[in-house]
Amino acid sequence: METYEEVINFLYSCTPQFQLIGAAAYKPGLDTAHCLDKAFGSPHRRYRTIHIAGTNGKGSTAHTLAAILQSAGYKVGLYTSPHLVDFRERIRVNGEMIPKAGVLDFVRRYRDIAPNCTPSFFELTTVMALDWFASENVDIAVIETGLGGRLDTTNIITPILSVITNISFDHVAQLGNTLESIAREKAGIIKPGVPVVIGEADGAVAKIFGERAAELGSSIIFACSKSYWRKSAVGNDHNTYENTRWGDIKGELTGECQQRNAATVMAALEMLGNTVRITGRDVMTGFGQVVSMTHLMGRWMTVADNPLTVCDTGHNTGGWTYTSRRLENMPRPLAMVIGFVSDKDVDHILEMMPRDAVYYFTQASIPRAMAPELLARKAERFGLEGVVVPDVKKAVSRASCDVRDTGSVFIGGSTFVVADYLGTV
Repeated sequence: METYEEVINFLYSCTPQFQLIGAAAYKPGLDTAHCLDKAFGSPHRRYRTIHIAGTNGKGSTAHTLAAILQSAGYKVGLYTSPHLVDFRERIRVNGEMIPKAGVLDFVRRYRDIAPNCTPSFFELTTVMALDWFASENVDIAVIETGLGGRLDTTNIITPILSVITNISFDHVAQLGNTLESIAREKAGIIKPGVPVVIGEADGAVAKIFGERAAELGSSIIFACSKSYWRKSAVGNDHNTYENTRWGDIKGELTGECQQRNAATVMAALEMLGNTVRITGRDVMTGFGQVVSMTHLMGRWMTVADNPLTVCDTGHNTGGWTYTSRRLENMPRPLAMVIGFVSDKDVDHILEMMPRDAVYYFTQASIPRAMAPELLARKAERFGLEGVVVPDVKKAVSRASCDVRDTGSVFIGGSTFVVADYLGTV
C-alpha cells in the first residue's frame, strides 16, 4: 500500500512537471487529455464550469468568482496552479483542499484504468481535479488554464462562460513572441455559443478576440470599456468600489491591478446573468472575504509587520508594471529578496525595479531556478546593487535584520521564491 508521500513523489518524478523543468514538460495538444478524460468518464460533464485564461490576474479573478459563487450557496470547485506550499492547493471545493486520500485514490485508479495514457504532471492533475469535483457533486467549478489556452489541458471542458483577463509577454517560447500570437492562443478557449469576457485588450489584440467570438457566435464583453462603479480607491488593506450595481464593495485584494481584476469579475457576473443566482450581499461577501474563503496566497501578501514584509507572485512584465508602483510606497530602507527562473527574460522586469533598494539575490529550490550570481550580474547593468544569498529563508532573514523595524522587505520575482519562503513560516 503506497503512502501519500510516495504518490506525490510519483506525480513529481514520473510525469514531466513544467513547474520544475520548464519547456521540456510542455506537451501541446489535447490527445492525452482526451484519453484520460474518456477513461474517467468525462467527469466535467456532470457540473457547470467557468474557464479562465490570461497572462496576469487569472488567479485573483478565479478565486474571487469562486468566493462569490460560494457566498451564493453553490458548492464550488476551484482548480488553479501552481501551488505554493502543498500540492493539494490546486484542487479545492468550497475552499477546502482535496484530501490526501482523494489524491491516493485517483492515482491508483489511473494506473488501473488508463495505463496506456502517458500524461504530463499537469494533464494528470487536471483530470484529477475534474474527477474530484464530480465525486464531490459540485454545482459549478472555476477552472484556470495552466499555460496558454488553445492547447491547454483544461480546454477539454465546455464552460458556461469563458474569461480572458489580459495579454502580456510570458512563455513566449510556447505561445509566440508577439502579443497577437499570444492572444490567438488564449482565444482558443472561446467555444461556439459560449459567452466570453475580456478583461483588458485594445488594438490588434481586441480585434483578434472580437473576430474569434463573432466567428463562433459567442457574445463578448470587454470589461475595460465599461464602467462598473462610480468611484474606486486603492487602500493599504482593501480596495473600494462605490455605487456598483451590487452596492458599495470593499475588496480584500488590493492594488491597481486588482481594480482591473474587479472589473473583469463584474463583467463575468453581468454575462452570467440569470444563469446563476447571485445577490448584492453575495458579491460584497465574495470580494471582501476572498482570502479566507478560498485560501488565496501570494497576492501582495503581508507576512510580517516588524519590519513590514510583503511577498507577491507577480513574475512577468505585465505583473511588475503594477508591482513597481506599489514598491514606491514601501518604507525605506527597502530590501528586495528576488529570484527568477532561468528561462525568464528578466531585463524588462529589472529595469522597473527601484534603484534605491538593496538587493538580496537568491534562488528557489527548483531545477529551473536562475543562479543568483547570474541574476546579480544582470541586475548590475540596471544599477541594482546587493549581495548573493542563495537560500531564500536565509536571504529574508538577513534582509530583515539589515532594514530593522523601520524599513521593509519585499520577497518575489518568481512564484517559487515566494513558495520557498511560505514553506518556512
